[in-house]
Amino acid sequence: MRTGSRVLLVLLALLLPVWGSVAAAHNGDLTVRPTCKPGFSEEDYTAFVSQNIMEGQKLLKVKFNNCAGNKGVRYETNSLDFKVRADGTMYAAHQVQMPLKQRILMVTAWDPQTLGRWDVIVRLLVAEKSQHNGHKPKGRKTVPGEPAQQQSDTLLPWRQHQSSNGLRRQKRDWVIPPINVPENSRGPFPQQLVRIRSDKDKEIHIRYSITGVGADQPPMEVFSIDPVSGRMYVTRPMDREERASYHLRAHAVDMNGNKVENPIDLYIYVIDMNDNRPEFINQVYNGSVDEGSKPGTYVMTVTANDADDSTTANGMVRYRIVTQTPQSPSQNMFTINSETGDIVTVAAGLDREKVQQYIVIVQATDMEGNLNYGLSNTATAIITVTDVNDNPPEFTTSTYSGEVPENRVEVVVANLTVMDRDQPHSPNWNAIYRIISGDPSGHFTIRTDPVTNEGMVTVVKAVDYEMNRAFMLTVMVSNQAPLASGIQMSFQSTAGVTISVTDVNEAPYFPTNHKLIRLEEGVPTGTVLTTFSAVDPDRFMQQAVRYSKLSDPANWLNINATNGQITTAAVLDRESDYIKNNVYEATFLAADNGIPPASGTGTLQIYLIDINDNAPELLPKEAQICEKPNLNVINITAADADIDPNVGPFVFELPSVPSAVRKNWTITRLNGDYAQLSLRITYLEAGVYDVPIIVTDSGNPPLYNTSIIKVKVCPCDENGDCTTIGAVAAAGLGTGAIIAILICIIILLTMVLLFVVWMKRREKERHTKQLLIDPEDDVRDNILKYDEEGGGEEDQDYDLSQLQQPETMDHVLNKTPGVRRVDERPIGAEPQYPIRPVIPHPGDIGDFINEGLRAADNDPTAPPYDSLLVFDYEGSGSTAGSVSSLNSSSSGDQDYDYLNDWGPRFKKLADMYGGGEED
Repeated sequence: MRTGSRVLLVLLALLLPVWGSVAAAHNGDLTVRPTCKPGFSEEDYTAFVSQNIMEGQKLLKVKFNNCAGNKGVRYETNSLDFKVRADGTMYAAHQVQMPLKQRILMVTAWDPQTLGRWDVIVRLLVAEKSQHNGHKPKGRKTVPGEPAQQQSDTLLPWRQHQSSNGLRRQKRDWVIPPINVPENSRGPFPQQLVRIRSDKDKEIHIRYSITGVGADQPPMEVFSIDPVSGRMYVTRPMDREERASYHLRAHAVDMNGNKVENPIDLYIYVIDMNDNRPEFINQVYNGSVDEGSKPGTYVMTVTANDADDSTTANGMVRYRIVTQTPQSPSQNMFTINSETGDIVTVAAGLDREKVQQYIVIVQATDMEGNLNYGLSNTATAIITVTDVNDNPPEFTTSTYSGEVPENRVEVVVANLTVMDRDQPHSPNWNAIYRIISGDPSGHFTIRTDPVTNEGMVTVVKAVDYEMNRAFMLTVMVSNQAPLASGIQMSFQSTAGVTISVTDVNEAPYFPTNHKLIRLEEGVPTGTVLTTFSAVDPDRFMQQAVRYSKLSDPANWLNINATNGQITTAAVLDRESDYIKNNVYEATFLAADNGIPPASGTGTLQIYLIDINDNAPELLPKEAQICEKPNLNVINITAADADIDPNVGPFVFELPSVPSAVRKNWTITRLNGDYAQLSLRITYLEAGVYDVPIIVTDSGNPPLYNTSIIKVKVCPCDENGDCTTIGAVAAAGLGTGAIIAILICIIILLTMVLLFVVWMKRREKERHTKQLLIDPEDDVRDNILKYDEEGGGEEDQDYDLSQLQQPETMDHVLNKTPGVRRVDERPIGAEPQYPIRPVIPHPGDIGDFINEGLRAADNDPTAPPYDSLLVFDYEGSGSTAGSVSSLNSSSSGDQDYDYLNDWGPRFKKLADMYGGGEED
């Protein structure tokens, strides 16, 4: 090569063997083994093909030696698109559209004698147009029908062309075939893939580098390159499921970092290995199929996914059924589509009543289901046999019986039991009962117990013993769901039910209830109105019926107790408050003498026809009118308690006596019910006038009434209203009387005012007097202290020790037993009392008594509760006399006249003691 016209060589370097002979391939050494080793002639095969491959087109030929003459050796591929003949020729099974870059296949040689299997990788590379124009990659020899032989492991991606006009550099990059790396390689690492070099390395020092994902981008340092030699390595095992391909760029620069060549693209593909088992989406699948289904009925679909390449046999999964439990009625009740995983029935005889569930173990295997070298996994398919209504319900017995009292409803008289072998509590099991015959009036119905599925014969319409003593019913049972096709109803789905009716004492009843009669009001007492009798429905019982009143609001009626004849007990008045809409209503009771007795009620309605027994009345009873005529009038209304035709139109007129009535007043009829009363004269003195008016109704015979209307005649203002003074004058008081009333009112108010002033003055004087009187001299409302206790005890000194210790007890000890005085010293043990002062002050008597109480409370021998206590014994010869000797007699020489000087509060005491004897 001359400088300036260097030729860029582009050499294609194949992947170095990554398995056992890596080191030997790197050194270019091929060691000839003296012994035969079965296997393919190459580690892998590569062939360039067009993008469209025709059916039957030969691609390449693989060479295999089993060291036994290849007798019976068979070839297989992991693709349905390509096949291998017995001589090793690979061809297209049908027309194939190749991918843009390459396709990797696995060819397997199988020796049926030794059962040995050998695999080899075949790469089909899509040829570029430059190759079709006659430019073949230098460094690889491709012979049609033969595998491409490895010539060199060095890639010269940069080449140079020379023209006839001299040396001229022309860049034209070759498309570098992809570099294939098997996944899961065991190394050793780093493992060389390819060497890249430029022909400029003979003139200058060149540094090589790679960039891209897997080099200087995550994942980092998967690939590396020797910067001096250009050898590229893989540093660790590859995983196609993690990343299937890498795109790198190779760079060549000089020592100063200047670009020497343009970057080239490197594509590295990870070759898939069968390192992943198929994985089912679910470990347990649940499906169902109707019992009695025909063969070929779809049940369910199971699905398994394989992480390996689905375009190769590594990822092609096939299914099969391993076991079926139970194996009844056949061990192969189901089959599975090997490619889709659809499970269908393959045999007849599914019966839920015998087998309700099947457990099927399904196995998924890759490598197109090859069990020898494919990976497998299993899942469980639980197939439930669903119920269909193939068993009609059947009665457990052909006849049933029951009993019901008459006149009872909602009573269960019989329970019908059935047997159904279908699934409980499903529409195929739930029973529906129907009465076919024997109950034309609809007295009975049959309800289904939702728990036991029994039929409950229930009375819904009361039965009458006197009408039907027994019923013979025919009932039929069916399911909610219709029977399956081809299944007929059973003879045992029909049964008979006998129901006996028992007689009970029924209450008498009134045939006509409510009974309505019509009569005129005012019929005399004792009039027979009607006979209101009851009927006893118990025709087969000899019973008597008695009648009585239950409700008679006005007490107008009587009823005969034996025959029910009703008579009047008082005059019936239509205008009574007990009448509603001209009807009087009474209720009667009819009771029999059965056991137990029963009774019924009946209502009698009496429609009272009105007679003209009420005279009309006038309203209002009081009115007022102005003393001058033509200012206003009095409107009068007539009212009558009767009804038409015994009411209006009414006739209004004034009586002729007294004559002043017609002289002063006039009455004008407005219509049948209304009239107007007004003054006839020009002026009438103010006052109250009683105006009699005669009003007559239109009854036959007519009734009239003279009503008195009190009319107040008063002076009126310009509006026609009575003035206040006029109203008083109209009440009958003159001007003098009005003035007198006003003067009396003024005098009364003055007296009240003077009384109030006098009371306030007196109260003020009382308070002033209290301030002037010495409180010691004023005996009113004061507490007086009296210190005299018998003639000046304050000035005497008494020996109170006599109250503590008696002189002798002889008079007590010699006394006969019996009741003794409470002031005597008790015989026996005495409580120990606290020591008192020898001469206590009289003011300490309260302390003395309190100490005695405490001593008594602490003495266990003292009587409890409210017993009399003796505090101490005074002894004999006491200087003080007995208290019992005192009396309240007024006799004596004491002078009580001074009590008269103590004021009115002591007047009563002065009268008792100081006033002398009363007459």
